[in-house]
Amino acid sequence: MKLPISWLHDYIEPAVIGDLHDFAEKMTMSGSKVEKIHHLAADITGVVCGRIEEILPHPDADKLVITKVNIGAEDLTQIVTGATNLSVGDYIPVALHGANLVDGLKIKKGKIRGQESNGMLCSVEELGYTKADFPEAPENGIYIFGKPQELGSDARVALGILQDVFEFEITSNRPDCFSVIGLVREAAATVNSKFKIQNSKLENAQSVAVRDYIDVEIANADLCKRYIAAVVKNVKIEPSPQWLRNRLIACGLRPINNIVDITNYVMLEYGQPMHAFDIRAIDGGKIIVRNAADGEKITTLDGEERVLCADTLVIADSTKAVGIAGIMGGEHSKILDDTTTILFESANFYGVNIRQSSKKLGLRTDSSGKFEKGLDPNLSLTCINRVLELVKQLNCGDVVDGLVDVYPESRLEHKLDFDPVRIDALIGVDIDLAGITEILERLGIGVDGTTATIPTFRSDINIWEDLAEEVARLYGYDNIPAVIASSSNAGGKTVAQKMTDILKQTMVSLGYSEMLTYAFESPKVFDKLEIPQQSHLRNVVRIINPLGEDTSIMRTSPLNAVLTALSTNYNRRNARARLFEIVKTYHPNSDTSILPDENQYLVVGGYGDMDYYHIKGVVETIMSVFGIVDLPQVAPISHLSFMHPGRTAGFAFDGENFGFCGQVHPQILENYEIEAPSYIAVIDFDMLLKYAQMEKNYIALPRYPQLARDIAIVVNSDTINAQIVSIIEKSGGKYLKKVQLFDIYEGKNLPEGTKSMAYSLTFGANDKTLTDEDATKAINKILNALEQQLNAQLRS
Repeated sequence: MKLPISWLHDYIEPAVIGDLHDFAEKMTMSGSKVEKIHHLAADITGVVCGRIEEILPHPDADKLVITKVNIGAEDLTQIVTGATNLSVGDYIPVALHGANLVDGLKIKKGKIRGQESNGMLCSVEELGYTKADFPEAPENGIYIFGKPQELGSDARVALGILQDVFEFEITSNRPDCFSVIGLVREAAATVNSKFKIQNSKLENAQSVAVRDYIDVEIANADLCKRYIAAVVKNVKIEPSPQWLRNRLIACGLRPINNIVDITNYVMLEYGQPMHAFDIRAIDGGKIIVRNAADGEKITTLDGEERVLCADTLVIADSTKAVGIAGIMGGEHSKILDDTTTILFESANFYGVNIRQSSKKLGLRTDSSGKFEKGLDPNLSLTCINRVLELVKQLNCGDVVDGLVDVYPESRLEHKLDFDPVRIDALIGVDIDLAGITEILERLGIGVDGTTATIPTFRSDINIWEDLAEEVARLYGYDNIPAVIASSSNAGGKTVAQKMTDILKQTMVSLGYSEMLTYAFESPKVFDKLEIPQQSHLRNVVRIINPLGEDTSIMRTSPLNAVLTALSTNYNRRNARARLFEIVKTYHPNSDTSILPDENQYLVVGGYGDMDYYHIKGVVETIMSVFGIVDLPQVAPISHLSFMHPGRTAGFAFDGENFGFCGQVHPQILENYEIEAPSYIAVIDFDMLLKYAQMEKNYIALPRYPQLARDIAIVVNSDTINAQIVSIIEKSGGKYLKKVQLFDIYEGKNLPEGTKSMAYSLTFGANDKTLTDEDATKAINKILNALEQQLNAQLRS
């Protein structure tokens, strides 16, 4: 938000403002951050006001003349020019020898066709402006002042272009400060100065004469809080006066004509967007504020035809939409050179709807930017009156008596409990009641006993803590003493965050690199992973306004991310890759009012010098690190379309799926252009948190020696290790300490359809030294159980 210092001086005495940089520091410390101070036209120097005293023909050039210019010095200044619009007595801007103009142009004296020239007469273009900024300037020629100027005075001052402008960074919760009046109010409170705003009042406001021209109906009062219409007849479209144009230019707006400039001026002054319609375009003499019909079309002021949806609010007449509410007017109803009667609109629209409509249409304007922050409906009346006041002041037309003001539900000042003791305690200083009351009243907040009355323009003050913040910022944050916090609650990471750190450290120690991927994916990934059409993974959360199809859904599986990363590494000729990521997947609820479910997984992937046992070992290491002594039940699975059916295992705890690991299906690798066998593991992070045992129980070293025995058994080829280990652990007795598979053999000397599996068994006791007999008894029990349950035979 830009605020010219000259505009601020209209309300607060310059002496109160003082040094600009000191004032900027005060405003920043009170919550209105000054981003920058712009010094407009500061790069233009050496340009003064002069008067043409004599014009002589150039003796050696038909298209040049010699001018004698009075710049207030004892002698006249001779300047050669090619301009044809000059007359004796004209007051003009003169760039003297050594002057600096825009774009780094430096003026030097010299000779032109043999005649001395000691400077240059300036057009507005040479001063960095255009004919739109100075409509009275000639198309091609020297700018001529409309009235006499002090000779030798600074031409920038005479033109009104020498200005200092504050640029504020305003937070979105303060829509009132996106205006000159709002910033004036803050400035006056900051420097503790009085200021006076003369509110405009329309004469004969209660007259019904305006209803001969227009009527208003609000069809959706939830989206349109207030709509005021005023009419001006006998309109004269012409350039605005220079003072108004200069203020618009200083705030970064381009002057257009008096009517448009008035609406823009009031928008800057009060922060209320305004709009003007040619009343000839309003069929039926009635404004209807309604929702658009699905597919309804309108051509906006930028010349673009836009297709609307039913959520978009429009300003319509009896037959068509004439504007998109709060965003942009329609081309059909714009002000033309032959417009004679104008309808001025001052309205208040629901900010959330304006933002949503603006995003859907891809159309963001100054108007939508202000409405979406939430404006005060009471501002609408103030601004329509100000517009009509300017219409009269600038003699733009005749104001028709009366207003059409539709205000379904008035916004009133609201009350908050006021407790100065609590406010002092929260801030940490001791300010007396009078001091707190004085600060709040500077901001327009009334205090009466235990109640504070909040004005309607301060929608950001809703709880008593907000009052404390207002007091603190005007009291001065730098005046609040620094103390050590009395709270004994030390900050720290949650259990989940700590376990995440441990998990990442573990993966890095195993030689894996962390990757970071987007949660947005393409719907095509399901076909790429060959996920069945009926799979729940295809039920996705869709992005309403995606950057493109490739980022149009939220992922439901972590696989595409890791396989895409592996593909990138493989196709960049990396011989091996080891990657991991802790990712979230997103799953929609049947009730769309509830946010999607988020599940968290550890996904691990790699290729090069890997096999199934490598990836299974990674899973086992993670289980060990997290204290999961009783490893989950592991079993082959073949229902995952993206995994190799014979080289994939799933693991579970008490029937709850914990994850899976194994080799990626060759067809899927082909889809991802990976020619090397690749392996992945997916672990449910929430399950890992549930079963983790992070407390370490230390066990003393055994006092008595342990016995080790190896057995090799012959079992059917489809028997899995988990089955055998379970039987051994259950039948091995209390002395069995450890079971470790160390060999699998299939081939010669074994019956067809069988395999040999060899295990190392460790026995030990805490109270005695075991004998061979103790170990033999346990092994016999184990072999008997294996034979009974699996028909296993001891390999001879």
